[in-house]
Amino acid sequence: MSQDTHIGLFELYEADPDRADKLVFGRVANPDRRGFLKGAGLTTMSAMVGAAIPFAANIPAGFVPIALADAHAIEGKDGLTLLNDRPLNAETPPHLLDDDITPTTRHFIRNNGVPPEETSADGWKLTVDGLVNSPLEFTIADLKSKFDVVTEALTIECGGNGRAFHDPPARGNQWTYGAVACSTWTGVRLADVLKAAGVKDSVVYTAHVGADTHLSGKAGKLAISRGVPIEKAMNPHNLIAFEQNGGPIHAMNGAPLRLVVPGWPGSCSQKWLTRIWLRDQVHDGPKMTGTAYRVPNRPVEPGEKVDKKDFVIIHAMPVKSLITSPENGQQTTAGEFEVRGHAWAGDDRVAKVEVSRDFGATWQSTDLTEPANPYAWQHFKTTVMLPAAGYYEIWARATSDKGIAQPHAIAWNPKGYLNNSMHRVAVRRTA
Repeated sequence: MSQDTHIGLFELYEADPDRADKLVFGRVANPDRRGFLKGAGLTTMSAMVGAAIPFAANIPAGFVPIALADAHAIEGKDGLTLLNDRPLNAETPPHLLDDDITPTTRHFIRNNGVPPEETSADGWKLTVDGLVNSPLEFTIADLKSKFDVVTEALTIECGGNGRAFHDPPARGNQWTYGAVACSTWTGVRLADVLKAAGVKDSVVYTAHVGADTHLSGKAGKLAISRGVPIEKAMNPHNLIAFEQNGGPIHAMNGAPLRLVVPGWPGSCSQKWLTRIWLRDQVHDGPKMTGTAYRVPNRPVEPGEKVDKKDFVIIHAMPVKSLITSPENGQQTTAGEFEVRGHAWAGDDRVAKVEVSRDFGATWQSTDLTEPANPYAWQHFKTTVMLPAAGYYEIWARATSDKGIAQPHAIAWNPKGYLNNSMHRVAVRRTA
């Protein structure tokens, strides 16, 4: 995303409407001030206002819909907070993630480029090639008929979730807590498809390609193409998914076909999937090199400069928890109320979740469910007593089955990844 758009959509249009049109919607003004809004630009604007725009041909250049002034509605989504508009990125406030299974309407959006205009399942094809014995091509109907179809609840989290709390700040989408979700996904096992193609002994890494396009609009330039080590790819809980929560995948969540590689950064779960190819080296596609989705190979001081050669690729996500009730800032007259939320731990399971009402002086255990299946988040709840009127904070701390607990402080890194510091919400007892 161009740095210009960080100043805010309306400020950008006020300062330079023609440049704003090019940056945000990819349109260029002509003398009669019509912007030729169509294709991907129209798709983006329609998604942002939450509906089709019947009279789009009449929209003048330099125009931003008033519907975006106060609430950034995204069609098929409910209550998400828009972080960026090009590419479209939106997170879900924690209290709207209270469901055991995240509704499609509340699953966060993380885009890197411009989504494809056509997302119909009819005619969609997936190619599997590279270092395989038999390159294959599948329609979605082929996948359904040739492989076991499975449904699992799988947690997806953006590697930058929690970046907003880094000090000094880290560049990138300023996610707070809501770039995480656990929907049910229906599809076929990635491992089954790779086995059908025949994985050669020399394979080291997968490479994933989607149908989204680069923000520059340059033909053939990919917005993102990441992959995973072949050992991770063969995990039976990775899916090539064609349904979300028993229905169509939301267009902004990768319809009609996407990867779901749970436990690792969401960027591994390529959306609008069109190709998987196998390589004898670590994949070097866009967002795989440099410092993208990488952290220093050692703890660093906040603000420290780190040489690029000292960055390593992020694999499993860290243990983490999220309080979904009470909502941050909630007021109550009751001394006793329920605290609940979710916890997850990358490739591991969560062994316990504890909460504190007294700034970490004491901790109480919670009731923690077993995951619905591996890589599903786990739900916790307990009853907390507030002894008198006043200001309180509820803290949550998850511990994995490897004995690793959430820290109180952020482990700072230059890119703002993997913040798993304890979640805190404020509560005021008024009587």
